Amino acid sequence: MKSALLITGSNQSAQPLAQLLRNEGYVKITTSFSAYGAREEASQCEKEFDLICINAPLPDENGIELSSQLAASSRSSVVIIVPQKSADEVNDLLTKHGVLVIAKPINKHLFHHYLQFTDCFRTRILSVERENERLKSMVEDIKIIDRAKLLLVTCLNMSESQAHKYLEKQAMDMRTSKLAVAKQVISTYEN
Repeated sequence: MKSALLITGSNQSAQPLAQLLRNEGYVKITTSFSAYGAREEASQCEKEFDLICINAPLPDENGIELSSQLAASSRSSVVIIVPQKSADEVNDLLTKHGVLVIAKPINKHLFHHYLQFTDCFRTRILSVERENERLKSMVEDIKIIDRAKLLLVTCLNMSESQAHKYLEKQAMDMRTSKLAVAKQVISTYEN
């Protein structure tokens, strides 16, 4: 179920934009009518929004600072809709922050493709983030195993190769992971 935070200056503009988002599959749409309210909503929301859509300008600011802040502080796709006359200038300011700029009036066909693009981009980012977390976990595991090997080398006068084989054999014999054996070695020999 896709969710969106729609930030716009009036209820009059919120209705058609919310309908466009519903047509794109956004089921849960939260609407805010000011930059201040949007910041509050984004910080209090338990779950991150899939999309943050800002219809600029807003009553309390132009929306440019808000869009760059929300793009930096969340994994949500951020889109800002601006008047045609300032679209190029705003695009130059916000592209480096990962904010997609859409010019008014909105072309429904292009809007559909813009949102498809943001979905694809967000999916790729989340995939890279998951892979990054997996690699960080692997590095931490390797550090623990290396610390156990060092303890075996210093406390039991094993060579690095013998310590490595010891951890592998213990893991096989105990039917557990090398990491679990390494943690056991650390708890035994450290202190």
